Amino acid sequence: MSKAGLNLLTAITFYRIATAPLLLLLLWRHELGWFKWLLAVSFFTDAIDGFFARKYNITSIAGARLDSIGDDLTVLVAIVGMLVLKWDFVLREKVILLILCGLFIIQTTLALARYGKQSSFHTLLAKAAAILQAAFLLSLFFLPHPLYLIFYSMAIITALDLVEEAILVILLPRWQADVKGICWIKRDQVQSGR
Repeated sequence: MSKAGLNLLTAITFYRIATAPLLLLLLWRHELGWFKWLLAVSFFTDAIDGFFARKYNITSIAGARLDSIGDDLTVLVAIVGMLVLKWDFVLREKVILLILCGLFIIQTTLALARYGKQSSFHTLLAKAAAILQAAFLLSLFFLPHPLYLIFYSMAIITALDLVEEAILVILLPRWQADVKGICWIKRDQVQSGR
């Protein structure tokens, strides 16, 4: 693991964490141009740090935890922006949004009960869900009307991801980072004779 590479990825992750309160301030001050562009940069840096971490095999447990915090804060700020700026959309799609919130609460509660901290699996479904979440949330702020095809795709993949992660919490007795998914866990268990 390259120390310089790890430091760069950590700095990118800290950028997302530090930007979250600034984004909320911009939202509160109705500086929507700055809000949407800095939110876009936050989502973009999430993609960059994940790409470089995989490409150069730069991983650490602390980095995985920080990355999850940065991801969650970025999505949370985008959701707050959606609640503030797109309330009509929220009311129209409240059932789907409440289901996703419920699944997130269930998965997080299971992880906290089992591991004493949030999960940081970064499964393939989680990566797909993150891309769709970013695409939908950014389109919501940059375009005049919601893109429902992206919204429904995001909702389905996010729901599947949250269910998979809840099952992984049940299957894995110890906290692990960077788990590809249930199929890989079951394959590894079969190969190891468990």
